[in-house]
Amino acid sequence: MANQTTTEQSPIIPQWLKPEHLKGMKRGIEKESLRMQADGHVAQTDHPAQLGSALTHPRITTDYSEALLELITPPCDTPQAALDCLRDLHQVTAQALPEGETLWPLSMPCMLDKDEEKIRLAAYGSSNLGKFKTLYRRGLGVRYGRRMQTIAGIHYNLSFPNTLWQAWQQELALHPVNTNPTYDAECTPPSATPLSLQDFASEKYFGLIRNFIRMTPMVIYLLGASPAVCACFLKGREHHLQQLMDGTLYLPYATALRMGKLGYQNNAQRSLGIHYNCLRAYVAGLKRAIGDVYPPFTALGLDDAQGQPLQINDHILQLENEYYSLIRPKQIAEAGETPSAALAARGVAYVELRAVDLDPFTDVGISLATASFLEVLALYCLLSPSPLLLFGEEERIARNQARVVDQGRLAGLTVETATGEEVFSMWVAQHLSAMLPVAALLDSAHGGSDYQDSLKVMQTRLDHPEQTLSARVLAKTESKGIWRFGYELAQQYGTQFKNLPLSESVAAEYAEFAKQSRIQQNAIENSDTISFREYLERWRTVPVSDAEKIVQNA
Repeated sequence: MANQTTTEQSPIIPQWLKPEHLKGMKRGIEKESLRMQADGHVAQTDHPAQLGSALTHPRITTDYSEALLELITPPCDTPQAALDCLRDLHQVTAQALPEGETLWPLSMPCMLDKDEEKIRLAAYGSSNLGKFKTLYRRGLGVRYGRRMQTIAGIHYNLSFPNTLWQAWQQELALHPVNTNPTYDAECTPPSATPLSLQDFASEKYFGLIRNFIRMTPMVIYLLGASPAVCACFLKGREHHLQQLMDGTLYLPYATALRMGKLGYQNNAQRSLGIHYNCLRAYVAGLKRAIGDVYPPFTALGLDDAQGQPLQINDHILQLENEYYSLIRPKQIAEAGETPSAALAARGVAYVELRAVDLDPFTDVGISLATASFLEVLALYCLLSPSPLLLFGEEERIARNQARVVDQGRLAGLTVETATGEEVFSMWVAQHLSAMLPVAALLDSAHGGSDYQDSLKVMQTRLDHPEQTLSARVLAKTESKGIWRFGYELAQQYGTQFKNLPLSESVAAEYAEFAKQSRIQQNAIENSDTISFREYLERWRTVPVSDAEKIVQNA
Protein backbone atom coordinates (compact mmCIF):
# COMPACT_ATOMS: atom_id res chain seq x y z
CA MET A 1 0.00 0.00 0.00
CA ALA A 2 1.72 3.11 -1.17
CA ASN A 3 2.26 6.04 1.16
CA GLN A 4 0.29 9.09 0.12
CA THR A 5 0.89 12.80 0.53
CA THR A 6 -1.47 15.27 2.13
CA THR A 7 -2.19 18.10 -0.25
CA GLU A 8 -5.41 19.57 -1.59
CA GLN A 9 -4.79 17.57 -4.77
CA SER A 10 -4.02 14.41 -2.81
CA PRO A 11 -3.99 11.38 -5.11
CA ILE A 12 -5.89 9.39 -2.50
CA ILE A 13 -9.09 11.29 -3.40
CA PRO A 14 -9.96 10.96 -7.11
CA GLN A 15 -11.46 14.02 -8.76
CA TRP A 16 -14.74 12.28 -9.55
CA LEU A 17 -15.40 11.35 -5.89
CA LYS A 18 -17.79 13.77 -4.20
CA PRO A 19 -19.22 13.83 -0.65
CA GLU A 20 -22.67 12.85 -1.91
CA HIS A 21 -21.26 9.52 -3.14
CA LEU A 22 -20.67 8.55 0.51
CA LYS A 23 -24.12 9.40 1.79
CA GLY A 24 -25.94 6.18 2.50
CA MET A 25 -23.05 4.40 4.20
CA LYS A 26 -24.27 1.94 6.83
CA ARG A 27 -22.52 0.57 9.87
CA GLY A 28 -23.33 -1.85 12.66
CA ILE A 29 -21.51 -3.04 15.76
CA GLU A 30 -21.27 -6.51 17.29
CA LYS A 31 -19.90 -6.49 20.82
CA GLU A 32 -19.00 -9.58 22.85
CA SER A 33 -18.93 -9.48 26.65
CA LEU A 34 -18.59 -12.13 29.33
CA ARG A 35 -21.18 -12.09 32.09
CA MET A 36 -19.42 -11.92 35.46
CA GLN A 37 -20.96 -13.00 38.75
CA ALA A 38 -20.65 -11.02 41.98
CA ASP A 39 -17.45 -12.73 43.14
CA GLY A 40 -15.68 -11.87 39.89
CA HIS A 41 -15.81 -15.33 38.30
CA VAL A 42 -17.42 -16.04 34.94
CA ALA A 43 -21.17 -16.46 35.40
CA GLN A 44 -22.59 -19.98 35.55
CA THR A 45 -26.22 -18.96 35.14
CA ASP A 46 -28.44 -19.51 32.11
CA HIS A 47 -28.86 -16.83 29.47
CA PRO A 48 -31.30 -14.36 31.11
CA ALA A 49 -34.86 -15.41 30.25
CA GLN A 50 -35.99 -11.78 30.10
CA LEU A 51 -33.75 -11.28 27.06
CA GLY A 52 -35.56 -13.93 25.04
CA SER A 53 -34.11 -16.75 22.96
CA ALA A 54 -30.42 -16.66 22.12
CA LEU A 55 -31.22 -18.87 19.12
CA THR A 56 -33.52 -16.43 17.36
CA HIS A 57 -33.17 -12.96 18.94
CA PRO A 58 -31.92 -10.56 16.23
CA ARG A 59 -29.89 -8.34 18.57
CA ILE A 60 -29.00 -10.21 21.77
CA THR A 61 -27.48 -13.66 21.49
CA THR A 62 -24.53 -15.67 22.77
CA ASP A 63 -21.19 -16.48 21.20
CA TYR A 64 -19.16 -19.47 22.40
CA SER A 65 -20.19 -19.70 26.03
CA GLU A 66 -23.54 -19.38 27.74
CA ALA A 67 -21.91 -16.48 29.58
CA LEU A 68 -20.48 -14.79 26.47
CA LEU A 69 -23.13 -12.32 25.35
CA GLU A 70 -23.14 -10.85 21.86
CA LEU A 71 -24.92 -7.54 21.39
CA ILE A 72 -25.75 -6.65 17.78
CA THR A 73 -26.91 -3.28 16.51
CA PRO A 74 -28.91 -2.98 13.30
CA PRO A 75 -27.38 -1.08 10.36
CA CYS A 76 -27.24 2.60 11.33
CA ASP A 77 -26.89 5.87 9.43
CA THR A 78 -24.03 7.30 11.51
CA PRO A 79 -21.36 6.03 13.92
CA GLN A 80 -23.08 7.90 16.75
CA ALA A 81 -26.41 6.25 15.96
CA ALA A 82 -24.74 2.83 16.14
CA LEU A 83 -23.22 3.72 19.51
CA ASP A 84 -26.58 4.95 20.78
CA CYS A 85 -28.17 1.65 19.79
CA LEU A 86 -25.34 -0.25 21.45
CA ARG A 87 -25.95 1.77 24.61
CA ASP A 88 -29.63 0.79 24.53
CA LEU A 89 -28.57 -2.84 24.23
CA HIS A 90 -26.35 -2.48 27.29
CA GLN A 91 -29.18 -0.92 29.27
CA VAL A 92 -31.65 -3.63 28.30
CA THR A 93 -29.11 -6.32 29.11
CA ALA A 94 -27.93 -4.86 32.43
CA GLN A 95 -31.50 -4.59 33.67
CA ALA A 96 -32.16 -8.23 32.78
CA LEU A 97 -29.06 -9.72 34.43
CA PRO A 98 -29.40 -11.71 37.66
CA GLU A 99 -28.61 -9.85 40.86
CA GLY A 100 -24.88 -9.22 41.20
CA GLU A 101 -24.01 -9.97 37.58
CA THR A 102 -22.21 -7.45 35.37
CA LEU A 103 -20.39 -7.43 32.03
CA TRP A 104 -16.62 -7.92 32.05
CA PRO A 105 -15.18 -4.85 30.23
CA LEU A 106 -11.93 -6.33 28.87
CA SER A 107 -11.24 -8.51 25.86
CA MET A 108 -9.16 -11.06 27.77
CA PRO A 109 -11.16 -13.09 30.31
CA CYS A 110 -10.41 -13.30 34.00
CA MET A 111 -11.24 -15.51 36.97
CA LEU A 112 -11.73 -18.67 34.92
CA ASP A 113 -11.98 -21.94 36.81
CA LYS A 114 -8.93 -24.21 36.69
CA ASP A 115 -11.23 -26.82 35.14
CA GLU A 116 -12.10 -25.36 31.77
CA GLU A 117 -14.98 -27.81 31.40
CA LYS A 118 -16.79 -25.49 33.80
CA ILE A 119 -16.94 -22.90 31.01
CA ARG A 120 -20.50 -23.59 29.91
CA LEU A 121 -21.20 -24.01 26.23
CA ALA A 122 -23.91 -21.77 24.82
CA ALA A 123 -27.27 -23.57 24.81
CA TYR A 124 -29.99 -22.96 22.24
CA GLY A 125 -32.85 -25.23 23.24
CA SER A 126 -33.99 -28.69 22.20
CA SER A 127 -34.25 -28.28 18.43
CA ASN A 128 -31.82 -30.02 16.11
CA LEU A 129 -30.55 -26.63 15.02
CA GLY A 130 -30.01 -25.54 18.62
CA LYS A 131 -28.18 -28.76 19.50
CA PHE A 132 -26.10 -28.43 16.34
CA LYS A 133 -24.96 -24.94 17.33
CA THR A 134 -23.95 -26.21 20.77
CA LEU A 135 -22.08 -29.16 19.24
CA TYR A 136 -20.15 -26.76 17.02
CA ARG A 137 -18.98 -25.00 20.18
CA ARG A 138 -18.11 -28.30 21.83
CA GLY A 139 -15.94 -29.04 18.83
CA LEU A 140 -14.17 -25.69 19.14
CA GLY A 141 -13.40 -26.51 22.76
CA VAL A 142 -12.07 -29.96 21.90
CA ARG A 143 -9.88 -28.53 19.15
CA TYR A 144 -8.52 -25.35 20.74
CA GLY A 145 -9.55 -25.34 24.39
CA ARG A 146 -12.51 -23.58 25.96
CA ARG A 147 -10.51 -20.77 27.53
CA MET A 148 -9.46 -19.56 24.10
CA GLN A 149 -13.09 -19.16 23.08
CA THR A 150 -13.92 -16.78 25.93
CA ILE A 151 -11.90 -13.92 24.41
CA ALA A 152 -14.18 -10.99 23.50
CA GLY A 153 -13.90 -8.26 20.91
CA ILE A 154 -15.63 -5.73 18.71
CA HIS A 155 -16.74 -6.48 15.15
CA TYR A 156 -17.40 -3.34 13.13
CA ASN A 157 -19.57 -3.86 10.06
CA LEU A 158 -19.46 -1.29 7.27
CA SER A 159 -21.03 -0.92 3.83
CA PHE A 160 -20.73 1.70 1.13
CA PRO A 161 -23.72 2.87 -0.94
CA ASN A 162 -24.46 1.91 -4.52
CA THR A 163 -24.06 5.56 -5.49
CA LEU A 164 -20.34 5.17 -4.84
CA TRP A 165 -20.01 2.01 -6.94
CA GLN A 166 -22.08 3.48 -9.77
CA ALA A 167 -20.01 6.66 -9.96
CA TRP A 168 -16.76 4.71 -9.75
CA GLN A 169 -17.77 2.24 -12.42
CA GLN A 170 -18.92 5.04 -14.73
CA GLU A 171 -15.60 6.83 -14.25
CA LEU A 172 -13.62 3.70 -15.14
CA ALA A 173 -15.78 3.17 -18.22
CA LEU A 174 -14.79 6.64 -19.40
CA HIS A 175 -11.18 6.47 -18.24
CA PRO A 176 -10.05 2.82 -17.93
CA VAL A 177 -7.27 2.16 -15.43
CA ASN A 178 -5.60 -1.22 -14.96
CA THR A 179 -4.96 -1.05 -11.23
CA ASN A 180 -4.38 -4.78 -10.68
CA PRO A 181 -2.46 -6.13 -13.68
CA THR A 182 -1.68 -9.49 -12.10
CA TYR A 183 -4.37 -12.03 -11.27
CA ASP A 184 -4.52 -14.95 -8.89
CA ALA A 185 -4.68 -18.35 -10.59
CA GLU A 186 -8.18 -18.89 -9.17
CA CYS A 187 -9.41 -15.45 -10.22
CA THR A 188 -10.99 -14.77 -13.55
CA PRO A 189 -8.92 -12.27 -15.58
CA PRO A 190 -10.66 -9.13 -16.83
CA SER A 191 -12.70 -9.49 -19.98
CA ALA A 192 -14.27 -7.11 -22.43
CA THR A 193 -17.64 -7.65 -20.75
CA PRO A 194 -18.25 -5.01 -18.06
CA LEU A 195 -18.74 -6.30 -14.55
CA SER A 196 -22.19 -6.11 -13.02
CA LEU A 197 -22.50 -3.46 -10.33
CA GLN A 198 -22.47 -6.15 -7.63
CA ASP A 199 -19.37 -7.85 -9.06
CA PHE A 200 -17.67 -4.48 -9.34
CA ALA A 201 -18.50 -3.70 -5.70
CA SER A 202 -17.23 -7.13 -4.62
CA GLU A 203 -13.95 -6.55 -6.44
CA LYS A 204 -13.50 -3.20 -4.69
CA TYR A 205 -14.44 -4.64 -1.30
CA PHE A 206 -11.71 -7.26 -1.72
CA GLY A 207 -9.24 -4.48 -2.46
CA LEU A 208 -10.30 -2.85 0.82
CA ILE A 209 -9.83 -6.17 2.61
CA ARG A 210 -6.29 -6.67 1.32
CA ASN A 211 -5.26 -3.20 2.39
CA PHE A 212 -6.90 -3.52 5.80
CA ILE A 213 -4.82 -6.65 6.38
CA ARG A 214 -1.74 -4.61 5.44
CA MET A 215 -2.80 -1.95 7.95
CA THR A 216 -3.48 -4.35 10.82
CA PRO A 217 -0.24 -3.56 12.73
CA MET A 218 -1.40 0.05 12.92
CA VAL A 219 -4.86 -0.98 14.14
CA ILE A 220 -3.28 -3.14 16.83
CA TYR A 221 -1.14 -0.25 18.07
CA LEU A 222 -3.86 2.41 18.02
CA LEU A 223 -6.79 0.32 19.27
CA GLY A 224 -5.14 -2.54 21.19
CA ALA A 225 -6.20 -2.71 24.84
CA SER A 226 -4.94 -6.09 26.05
CA PRO A 227 -1.32 -5.72 27.25
CA ALA A 228 -1.92 -7.95 30.27
CA VAL A 229 -3.89 -11.09 31.05
CA CYS A 230 -5.18 -12.89 34.09
CA ALA A 231 -2.88 -15.79 34.97
CA CYS A 232 -5.86 -18.16 35.00
CA PHE A 233 -6.21 -17.75 31.24
CA LEU A 234 -2.80 -19.32 30.63
CA LYS A 235 -2.98 -22.02 33.28
CA GLY A 236 -1.12 -25.07 32.02
CA ARG A 237 0.16 -23.33 28.88
CA GLU A 238 3.67 -22.29 27.98
CA HIS A 239 3.98 -18.56 27.42
CA HIS A 240 6.49 -15.72 27.09
CA LEU A 241 4.82 -13.23 29.42
CA GLN A 242 6.29 -11.69 32.55
CA GLN A 243 4.65 -11.58 35.96
CA LEU A 244 3.51 -8.09 36.89
CA MET A 245 2.06 -9.19 40.22
CA ASP A 246 0.29 -12.20 41.61
CA GLY A 247 -2.43 -13.16 39.13
CA THR A 248 -1.37 -10.76 36.37
CA LEU A 249 0.91 -11.52 33.41
CA TYR A 250 2.02 -8.92 30.88
CA LEU A 251 4.66 -7.59 28.53
CA PRO A 252 5.92 -4.04 29.19
CA TYR A 253 5.40 -2.78 25.62
CA ALA A 254 2.52 -5.05 24.58
CA THR A 255 -0.54 -3.67 22.82
CA ALA A 256 -3.05 -6.42 22.04
CA LEU A 257 -2.13 -9.87 23.33
CA ARG A 258 -5.56 -10.98 22.09
CA MET A 259 -4.21 -10.61 18.55
CA GLY A 260 -1.01 -12.58 19.15
CA LYS A 261 -0.04 -16.19 19.64
CA LEU A 262 -1.80 -16.31 23.00
CA GLY A 263 -5.08 -15.40 21.34
CA TYR A 264 -7.22 -17.41 18.98
CA GLN A 265 -5.02 -19.73 16.95
CA ASN A 266 -5.60 -22.51 14.46
CA ASN A 267 -2.45 -24.19 13.20
CA ALA A 268 -4.48 -26.19 10.69
CA GLN A 269 -5.57 -22.99 8.96
CA ARG A 270 -2.09 -21.65 8.24
CA SER A 271 -1.65 -23.66 5.07
CA LEU A 272 -5.24 -23.40 3.85
CA GLY A 273 -4.57 -21.04 1.01
CA ILE A 274 -7.66 -18.95 1.67
CA HIS A 275 -6.83 -15.75 -0.16
CA TYR A 276 -8.43 -12.35 -0.58
CA ASN A 277 -7.48 -11.68 -4.18
CA CYS A 278 -11.01 -12.16 -5.47
CA LEU A 279 -14.36 -13.50 -4.36
CA ARG A 280 -14.03 -16.68 -6.39
CA ALA A 281 -10.70 -17.64 -4.79
CA TYR A 282 -11.94 -16.82 -1.30
CA VAL A 283 -15.06 -18.97 -1.64
CA ALA A 284 -13.05 -21.82 -3.19
CA GLY A 285 -10.60 -21.73 -0.28
CA LEU A 286 -13.38 -21.91 2.28
CA LYS A 287 -14.99 -24.85 0.52
CA ARG A 288 -11.67 -26.72 0.50
CA ALA A 289 -11.29 -26.17 4.23
CA ILE A 290 -14.83 -27.36 4.89
CA GLY A 291 -14.25 -30.48 2.81
CA ASP A 292 -10.70 -31.52 3.75
CA VAL A 293 -10.11 -33.93 6.62
CA TYR A 294 -7.41 -32.90 9.12
CA PRO A 295 -5.78 -35.98 10.75
CA PRO A 296 -5.09 -34.32 14.15
CA PHE A 297 -8.81 -33.58 14.42
CA THR A 298 -9.62 -37.12 13.32
CA ALA A 299 -7.48 -38.34 16.22
CA LEU A 300 -9.67 -36.41 18.65
CA GLY A 301 -12.64 -38.56 17.65
CA LEU A 302 -16.03 -37.59 16.34
CA ASP A 303 -17.83 -39.04 19.37
CA ASP A 304 -16.79 -39.83 22.93
CA ALA A 305 -16.68 -43.28 24.53
CA GLN A 306 -20.39 -43.05 25.36
CA GLY A 307 -21.27 -42.21 21.78
CA GLN A 308 -21.97 -38.54 22.44
CA PRO A 309 -20.80 -36.22 19.64
CA LEU A 310 -17.59 -34.28 20.29
CA GLN A 311 -17.39 -32.30 17.06
CA ILE A 312 -19.42 -31.92 13.90
CA ASN A 313 -16.72 -33.50 11.75
CA ASP A 314 -12.96 -33.95 11.52
CA HIS A 315 -12.40 -31.42 8.75
CA ILE A 316 -10.08 -28.42 8.93
CA LEU A 317 -13.18 -26.34 9.58
CA GLN A 318 -16.37 -27.73 11.06
CA LEU A 319 -18.21 -24.70 9.68
CA GLU A 320 -17.04 -21.65 7.78
CA ASN A 321 -17.31 -19.38 10.81
CA GLU A 322 -14.47 -21.34 12.39
CA TYR A 323 -12.08 -19.66 9.98
CA TYR A 324 -10.25 -16.97 11.91
CA SER A 325 -9.65 -13.75 10.02
CA LEU A 326 -8.87 -10.10 10.69
CA ILE A 327 -11.61 -8.96 8.33
CA ARG A 328 -14.40 -10.80 6.52
CA PRO A 329 -16.38 -10.14 3.36
CA LYS A 330 -20.05 -10.56 4.26
CA GLN A 331 -23.41 -11.04 2.62
CA ILE A 332 -26.70 -11.47 4.46
CA ALA A 333 -27.39 -15.21 4.44
CA GLU A 334 -30.85 -16.57 3.83
CA ALA A 335 -32.27 -19.38 5.96
CA GLY A 336 -30.20 -22.52 5.53
CA GLU A 337 -27.50 -20.74 3.53
CA THR A 338 -23.79 -20.78 4.40
CA PRO A 339 -21.75 -17.56 4.35
CA SER A 340 -19.81 -18.65 1.25
CA ALA A 341 -22.98 -19.62 -0.61
CA ALA A 342 -24.46 -16.20 0.15
CA LEU A 343 -21.29 -14.52 -1.13
CA ALA A 344 -21.17 -16.65 -4.27
CA ALA A 345 -24.81 -15.94 -5.04
CA ARG A 346 -25.03 -12.23 -4.30
CA GLY A 347 -21.50 -10.89 -3.81
CA VAL A 348 -20.13 -8.79 -0.96
CA ALA A 349 -22.65 -6.55 0.82
CA TYR A 350 -20.38 -5.28 3.58
CA VAL A 351 -17.14 -5.94 5.43
CA GLU A 352 -16.67 -7.01 9.04
CA LEU A 353 -13.62 -5.46 10.72
CA ARG A 354 -12.56 -7.83 13.49
CA ALA A 355 -9.15 -6.75 14.81
CA VAL A 356 -10.58 -4.49 17.53
CA ASP A 357 -10.20 -4.98 21.29
CA LEU A 358 -12.86 -3.91 23.77
CA ASP A 359 -12.08 -0.41 25.02
CA PRO A 360 -12.47 -0.57 28.82
CA PHE A 361 -12.46 3.21 29.13
CA THR A 362 -15.88 3.52 27.52
CA ASP A 363 -19.01 1.92 28.94
CA VAL A 364 -20.03 0.21 25.69
CA GLY A 365 -16.58 -1.06 24.70
CA ILE A 366 -16.02 1.24 21.72
CA SER A 367 -15.70 5.01 21.49
CA LEU A 368 -16.89 7.42 18.82
CA ALA A 369 -13.24 8.11 17.98
CA THR A 370 -12.61 4.42 17.33
CA ALA A 371 -15.76 3.97 15.25
CA SER A 372 -15.01 7.06 13.17
CA PHE A 373 -11.37 6.09 12.70
CA LEU A 374 -12.32 2.62 11.47
CA GLU A 375 -14.47 4.23 8.79
CA VAL A 376 -11.68 6.59 7.75
CA LEU A 377 -9.31 3.64 7.58
CA ALA A 378 -11.79 1.56 5.58
CA LEU A 379 -12.31 4.29 2.98
CA TYR A 380 -8.54 4.87 2.83
CA CYS A 381 -8.04 1.15 2.21
CA LEU A 382 -10.76 1.19 -0.44
CA LEU A 383 -9.33 4.13 -2.38
CA SER A 384 -5.66 3.14 -2.19
CA PRO A 385 -4.01 0.88 -4.77
CA SER A 386 -4.44 -2.73 -3.65
CA PRO A 387 -2.16 -5.21 -5.40
CA LEU A 388 -2.67 -8.91 -4.89
CA LEU A 389 -1.78 -10.20 -1.46
CA LEU A 390 0.68 -13.03 -2.07
CA PHE A 391 2.22 -15.51 0.34
CA GLY A 392 5.49 -13.66 0.94
CA GLU A 393 3.72 -10.45 1.86
CA GLU A 394 1.25 -12.31 4.07
CA GLU A 395 4.16 -13.79 6.00
CA ARG A 396 5.75 -10.36 6.37
CA ILE A 397 2.50 -8.88 7.67
CA ALA A 398 2.20 -11.72 10.18
CA ARG A 399 5.71 -11.05 11.48
CA ASN A 400 4.97 -7.33 11.77
CA GLN A 401 1.74 -8.06 13.58
CA ALA A 402 3.58 -10.26 16.09
CA ARG A 403 6.13 -7.51 16.74
CA VAL A 404 3.48 -4.88 17.35
CA VAL A 405 1.41 -7.18 19.57
CA ASP A 406 4.37 -7.80 21.89
CA GLN A 407 6.40 -4.59 21.54
CA GLY A 408 4.24 -2.00 19.80
CA ARG A 409 5.05 0.81 22.24
CA LEU A 410 8.81 0.18 22.22
CA ALA A 411 10.66 3.29 21.04
CA GLY A 412 12.41 2.69 17.73
CA LEU A 413 10.51 -0.51 16.92
CA THR A 414 10.86 -1.39 13.25
CA VAL A 415 8.64 -3.30 10.86
CA GLU A 416 9.43 -5.05 7.61
CA THR A 417 8.44 -3.46 4.33
CA ALA A 418 9.02 -4.50 0.74
CA THR A 419 12.14 -2.31 0.70
CA GLY A 420 13.53 -3.21 4.12
CA GLU A 421 13.08 -2.29 7.78
CA GLU A 422 11.25 0.94 8.64
CA VAL A 423 10.64 2.62 11.99
CA PHE A 424 7.11 1.65 12.93
CA SER A 425 6.07 5.08 14.23
CA MET A 426 7.17 6.71 10.98
CA TRP A 427 5.24 4.14 8.96
CA VAL A 428 2.08 4.83 10.97
CA ALA A 429 2.61 8.61 10.76
CA GLN A 430 2.79 8.48 6.97
CA HIS A 431 -0.52 6.66 6.75
CA LEU A 432 -2.29 8.85 9.31
CA SER A 433 -1.16 11.91 7.38
CA ALA A 434 -2.44 10.41 4.14
CA MET A 435 -5.84 9.80 5.75
CA LEU A 436 -6.46 13.49 6.47
CA PRO A 437 -8.23 14.24 3.17
CA VAL A 438 -10.23 11.03 3.55
CA ALA A 439 -11.48 12.17 6.95
CA ALA A 440 -12.28 15.61 5.57
CA LEU A 441 -14.30 14.04 2.75
CA LEU A 442 -16.29 11.92 5.20
CA ASP A 443 -17.01 14.95 7.37
CA SER A 444 -18.20 16.82 4.28
CA ALA A 445 -20.53 13.94 3.48
CA HIS A 446 -21.94 13.48 6.98
CA GLY A 447 -21.50 16.87 8.62
CA GLY A 448 -19.55 17.74 11.75
CA SER A 449 -15.92 16.90 12.44
CA ASP A 450 -16.04 13.41 14.00
CA TYR A 451 -13.83 11.84 11.36
CA GLN A 452 -11.11 14.48 11.48
CA ASP A 453 -11.33 14.51 15.28
CA SER A 454 -10.74 10.75 15.31
CA LEU A 455 -7.46 11.22 13.43
CA LYS A 456 -6.38 13.78 16.02
CA VAL A 457 -6.98 11.19 18.74
CA MET A 458 -4.96 8.58 16.85
CA GLN A 459 -2.16 11.05 16.14
CA THR A 460 -1.95 11.81 19.87
CA ARG A 461 -1.63 8.09 20.59
CA LEU A 462 1.18 7.88 18.08
CA ASP A 463 3.00 10.96 19.38
CA HIS A 464 2.47 10.00 23.02
CA PRO A 465 2.52 6.20 23.45
CA GLU A 466 1.49 6.61 27.08
CA GLN A 467 -1.90 7.77 25.76
CA THR A 468 -2.60 4.52 23.90
CA LEU A 469 -5.32 2.29 25.30
CA SER A 470 -2.77 -0.42 26.05
CA ALA A 471 -0.54 1.94 28.04
CA ARG A 472 -3.50 3.28 29.98
CA VAL A 473 -4.67 -0.25 30.81
CA LEU A 474 -1.17 -1.14 31.97
CA ALA A 475 -0.93 1.99 34.13
CA LYS A 476 -4.13 0.98 35.93
CA THR A 477 -3.06 -2.64 36.14
CA GLU A 478 0.32 -1.87 37.69
CA SER A 479 -1.32 -0.56 40.85
CA LYS A 480 -4.13 -3.06 41.31
CA GLY A 481 -3.75 -6.03 38.93
CA ILE A 482 -5.82 -6.85 35.88
CA TRP A 483 -8.69 -8.48 37.76
CA ARG A 484 -9.26 -5.62 40.19
CA PHE A 485 -9.08 -3.10 37.35
CA GLY A 486 -11.70 -4.97 35.31
CA TYR A 487 -13.88 -5.78 38.31
CA GLU A 488 -14.15 -2.16 39.44
CA LEU A 489 -15.03 -0.98 35.95
CA ALA A 490 -17.62 -3.74 35.57
CA GLN A 491 -19.27 -2.66 38.82
CA GLN A 492 -19.20 1.00 37.79
CA TYR A 493 -20.72 0.41 34.36
CA GLY A 494 -23.21 -2.15 35.68
CA THR A 495 -24.54 0.25 38.29
CA GLN A 496 -24.72 3.02 35.72
CA PHE A 497 -26.77 0.99 33.24
CA LYS A 498 -29.06 -0.56 35.84
CA ASN A 499 -29.91 2.85 37.31
CA LEU A 500 -30.35 4.64 33.98
CA PRO A 501 -34.06 4.87 33.11
CA LEU A 502 -34.95 2.97 29.95
CA SER A 503 -37.29 4.81 27.61
CA GLU A 504 -40.74 3.29 27.22
CA SER A 505 -40.29 2.88 23.47
CA VAL A 506 -36.97 1.04 23.80
CA ALA A 507 -38.32 -1.15 26.61
CA ALA A 508 -41.37 -2.05 24.52
CA GLU A 509 -39.24 -2.73 21.43
CA TYR A 510 -36.97 -5.18 23.23
CA ALA A 511 -39.82 -6.83 25.09
CA GLU A 512 -41.35 -7.56 21.69
CA PHE A 513 -38.01 -8.85 20.36
CA ALA A 514 -37.82 -11.22 23.33
CA LYS A 515 -41.41 -12.39 22.90
CA GLN A 516 -41.07 -13.04 19.18
CA SER A 517 -37.73 -14.82 19.65
CA ARG A 518 -39.33 -17.29 22.05
CA ILE A 519 -42.19 -17.90 19.62
CA GLN A 520 -39.70 -18.52 16.81
CA GLN A 521 -37.63 -20.92 18.92
CA ASN A 522 -40.75 -22.90 19.82
CA ALA A 523 -41.71 -23.09 16.15
CA ILE A 524 -38.27 -24.42 15.21
CA GLU A 525 -38.42 -27.02 17.97
CA ASN A 526 -41.90 -28.14 16.95
CA SER A 527 -40.90 -28.48 13.29
CA ASP A 528 -38.26 -31.18 13.84
CA THR A 529 -39.19 -34.55 12.33
CA ILE A 530 -35.93 -36.49 12.78
CA SER A 531 -33.62 -37.23 15.70
CA PHE A 532 -30.53 -35.16 16.32
CA ARG A 533 -28.33 -38.17 15.54
CA GLU A 534 -29.96 -38.48 12.11
CA TYR A 535 -29.67 -34.74 11.58
CA LEU A 536 -25.97 -34.87 12.44
CA GLU A 537 -25.23 -37.92 10.30
CA ARG A 538 -26.80 -36.20 7.33
CA TRP A 539 -24.45 -33.29 7.89
CA ARG A 540 -21.46 -35.60 8.25
CA THR A 541 -22.21 -37.53 5.07
CA VAL A 542 -23.66 -35.06 2.55
CA PRO A 543 -21.34 -33.42 0.00
CA VAL A 544 -20.06 -30.00 0.97
CA SER A 545 -22.05 -28.41 -1.85
CA ASP A 546 -25.28 -29.74 -0.32
CA ALA A 547 -24.46 -29.16 3.34
CA GLU A 548 -25.57 -25.55 3.21
CA LYS A 549 -29.13 -26.73 2.63
CA ILE A 550 -29.55 -28.25 6.07
CA VAL A 551 -28.02 -25.82 8.54
CA GLN A 552 -28.11 -22.18 9.47
CA ASN A 553 -25.05 -20.20 10.47
CA ALA A 554 -23.73 -21.21 13.87
